[in-house]
Amino acid sequence: MAEARLTTAIDSGALALPEGEILALRPSGETDLSALPRDRTRILHGFRPDIDRLTAAGWQVESDESVAPAAAAIVFVPRSKPLARALVAQAARLAPLVIVDGQKTDGVDGLFRDLRRRLGDLASVTRAHGRLFWFDAAEVDLADWAAPAPAEIGEGFVTQWGAFSADGPDRGSQLLVQALPAKLPGRLADLGAGWGYLARHALAREGVKSIDLIEAEKLALDCARANVTDARAAFHWEDVTRFKPAALYDGILCNPPFHTGRAADPALGRAFIASAARMLQPAGQLWLVANRHLPYEAALREAFRTVEEIGGDSAFKLFHAVRPQKSR
Repeated sequence: MAEARLTTAIDSGALALPEGEILALRPSGETDLSALPRDRTRILHGFRPDIDRLTAAGWQVESDESVAPAAAAIVFVPRSKPLARALVAQAARLAPLVIVDGQKTDGVDGLFRDLRRRLGDLASVTRAHGRLFWFDAAEVDLADWAAPAPAEIGEGFVTQWGAFSADGPDRGSQLLVQALPAKLPGRLADLGAGWGYLARHALAREGVKSIDLIEAEKLALDCARANVTDARAAFHWEDVTRFKPAALYDGILCNPPFHTGRAADPALGRAFIASAARMLQPAGQLWLVANRHLPYEAALREAFRTVEEIGGDSAFKLFHAVRPQKSR
């Protein structure tokens, strides 16, 4: 669990939380929130696995962007710099006191420097390779940090910051699209669908009767709804590793995530592979792309009877796996 800089700031007397409601913007499911009054804290979030963990821990979690103002707002810095700035700007619109907490590796010091240039000296606490600081929202105009509307990036796709590969389709997804057969199974799913690149291309193939886009990040799924307007598509804001489909799929497409922080975590990809096997018909098929350095071969062979590498390049490898193991 992350060291609680907020607890340190409050216990030392450097920071006093005001009376009234407190908003917490995008804490992870492992963040220590024990310094916050549970009965008057609302959490704003868009990432389903964290929402599920926080809800299970008894916190009130919301995803509505039109949330009511509060006495204070705490931003937990995400990896995306534009998203982090947008969250700080949102916090400043919603509360007079804005608190920012994050790891140095996620860019909290950059935010601190940027705001010091606008505001002058800021109180802060540094601990556990991170920083917590706070400021009076009335003293600064952060309109230029506000989240822009989803923008078109080509081929009629729109994305927004906070979605994976917001600048355009990543190379792995492009390779997977090129490797897909001309005819696909009838009932499909796209695990970790992002903003809909794979799904829209899959719907252009023969044989597809339906496709479920399953994505944990609400910002990405909102874009997918705009990008994939085919009536055969359905959208699920869910954690892939916990999702239970109404019926098993004939085929699955997947470009799985490989990190939650800065370091690669092959366990995420392995969890997606196991989930794919669980969701497929006995004769079902999986098409998957992975970074070449990630060791997924053993997980694929454990989960499927037939596994074939079908292409890639120096950075990515493509797999076609067929017939999930009966034990799955």
